[in-house]
Amino acid sequence: MGDMRARGFLANKADSFVLILGTNEIASAIAVRLCWERFRVVMSHDPYPPIIRRGMAFHDALYDDRAAVDGTVARRVETTIEILDALAEPGAVIVTRRQLTDIIPLKSPAVIVDARMQKSRTTPDLRGLARLTIGVGPRFAINHNCDIAIETHPASAGALVQNGETRRADGIARTLGGVGKERFVYSPCDGVWRTPLDVGALAFRGVVLGYQDRLAVRAPMDGYLRGIARDGVHAPAGVKLVEIDPRGRLARWTGSDERGRRIAEAVVVAIQKTPARRSAWRRQLSKLH
Repeated sequence: MGDMRARGFLANKADSFVLILGTNEIASAIAVRLCWERFRVVMSHDPYPPIIRRGMAFHDALYDDRAAVDGTVARRVETTIEILDALAEPGAVIVTRRQLTDIIPLKSPAVIVDARMQKSRTTPDLRGLARLTIGVGPRFAINHNCDIAIETHPASAGALVQNGETRRADGIARTLGGVGKERFVYSPCDGVWRTPLDVGALAFRGVVLGYQDRLAVRAPMDGYLRGIARDGVHAPAGVKLVEIDPRGRLARWTGSDERGRRIAEAVVVAIQKTPARRSAWRRQLSKLH
């Protein structure tokens, strides 16, 4: 059924372009799942908040580093010609610094997925820029700034919201190895983050991990770096810079996690549940028999 569904989606090539806003680990898990469905995926980077779980995301492709998630490799493109050429490839994942306003004039996407996870910022209304707009995470309201939304809160990650709004961020971090919010380090001030370390490095409590505007940032506990902002990025005060995985040999910092996969699967379900796309999908399937 999966192969037939993919073929149905591709029967009308204009319907297969999905624009994902964000290059974080949730956006990347979504991109992988859509790639499996043979969509053409473009991920548009937003600098806020800084990406820390870079081993679980396609973010580092922006710097021409190899970025792979669950066996899928993304590549960076920047020029309009490169983007258009990349959209000719089914199942491709493209990462770019080009913004929504740069991409829409080139080619209108069938679906926009806002997965920037900007918990404290005003979420713009993107409806009308695509046939379907999906909001992922807090601050999305149906028929206000999206057509359908998906919960990311750990208690209900992947739940579809077709009426009302998604849960607001409560500031409570899900536990990992029995440790909650205390495994994160937040930027002490607005400034440029400098660090020689990368994800996967072993850190010990009290060791300096980097400097934010010359202020030392230290590891809060022993563990592996599940997330750390890339050297040289600008970070406002109060955002996550570092995440420690305290699970020892069970620590993981690459590939999608269960939460990301549930959310990604929900995006596919949301696309299928949209009446206009569902009827088109059935018409295409009928042509295959």
